[in-house]
Amino acid sequence: MRIMTILVAGLAMASSLAVAQEAAKTAPMLHPKAPSGAHVFIIAPKDGAIVGADVHVKFGVKGIKLVPATDPAPNTGHHHLLIDVASLPPKNAPIPSDATHLHFGKAQTETTIHLSPGDHTLQLDFGDFAHMQFDPPIVSKKITIHVK
Repeated sequence: MRIMTILVAGLAMASSLAVAQEAAKTAPMLHPKAPSGAHVFIIAPKDGAIVGADVHVKFGVKGIKLVPATDPAPNTGHHHLLIDVASLPPKNAPIPSDATHLHFGKAQTETTIHLSPGDHTLQLDFGDFAHMQFDPPIVSKKITIHVK
């Protein structure tokens, strides 16, 4: 009888977990409210700069605390660098992580990227611990640089 009770309890827990996981897949992602006055900006390079293939990019942030992605505290987040991205990522999903959406989840404030010759755009998109954009999004001005 005791084994039967344990088996039923185990099945009930597994069923509850499966239901919760399925609900998480279909539930809308929540956007943290952006603190008033929060903004991010690209310190270097400057808009219109002519640079070499290895580009040193410095990030700035004001009005919100920069922390590693592991910190879920409110009014905190980390940088994402968008390279040659035409529009911001969809608001209902985490900021992608790929060659054009670079994550800086250790609270980094600079990086060096390698770009091919030609014109490129750079923009910062500040996300919370779950890589979600704020509402409204905390983004920098998009800059254009020319790689020689």
